[in-house]
Amino acid sequence: MKIKIVDFTNEHINEASALAIANYEEERLHVPTLPPIDSIPDLEWFAKNGLGVAAFIGNTLVGFLCGAGVWENAWDIKGVNHVFSPMGGNAVANFSIGTGDNRAKIYAAMYQAVGKKWADAGATSHGISLYANDKEAQEQFFRYGFGMRCIDAIRGMDEIDVVTLDGYEFLELIPDEIPSLFPLEKKHMESYLESPFFMYREMENEVDYVNNFNHDSFYFIAKFKGKIVAYIMAENGGETFIQDTPGYIHASGAYCLPEHRGKGVIQQLLNLLIQKVKSQGFNRLGADFESFNPSGSGFWLKHFDAYTHSVVRRIDEKVLGIAGRSPQ
Repeated sequence: MKIKIVDFTNEHINEASALAIANYEEERLHVPTLPPIDSIPDLEWFAKNGLGVAAFIGNTLVGFLCGAGVWENAWDIKGVNHVFSPMGGNAVANFSIGTGDNRAKIYAAMYQAVGKKWADAGATSHGISLYANDKEAQEQFFRYGFGMRCIDAIRGMDEIDVVTLDGYEFLELIPDEIPSLFPLEKKHMESYLESPFFMYREMENEVDYVNNFNHDSFYFIAKFKGKIVAYIMAENGGETFIQDTPGYIHASGAYCLPEHRGKGVIQQLLNLLIQKVKSQGFNRLGADFESFNPSGSGFWLKHFDAYTHSVVRRIDEKVLGIAGRSPQ
């Protein structure tokens, strides 16, 4: 099997789009809650930015791997420039029907070529969204130094079994209570600094937090002895293209104080959220979260089905000044 790698151009868009849809439909066999689609977002952007490649065996397109534009100072880290290939921005033929080692070899050849493009563009951080059940692709990228970072997941609107909790009050947040949510949100952001999370997030002050609060979101809170101890929220949006499908809404945050975990508090809030958004006409609830958040990922994966695993790697920034490359 001889794989030919070329720059991704406009002439590849139609075949690549069909390939991406086929990969998505294969994932739907594993995660049937995913919505049906007729198309994916236009790939013309990837053809224009020069950060993609296509793979051929003979005259047949067997894969493509493209990256969005360089995100400078990614995650507010000075000097870290990141390129990401989102869901629909890469695909390989015969997603789950027995290509075996060939599938891994196609992805390996494509990354060897596109990784150079990304490094030449000054990106020392590389990320790729892969389907959660595409084990061959994930294993190949693990061999190339990638590790999992983010997960996208989805569920229907069936309620979960919960136990009755004494001493807790569960209710929808009202505008007057927004300032009282700030201390809990502050603890939430601080928890990101802990091991094994090690993730920095900028926290607003209380005035900005209240002023910037999204009043179009759905917020449910749990109180214990009059104090807010947990919340869950949902809003329009998401991290993958299914956010634009009818009936989809995104669970974009949840947190429970450590001393109140393991009792079913968040599960009660999830049920209330499901009841609310279902009454508003939504039939799918999505979520995205970091795989290295032990409590968070444990909760989401218990009640949602993962459909993407995003993998990332950092390359040595010193290589950008070698072999004609110029650090950005």
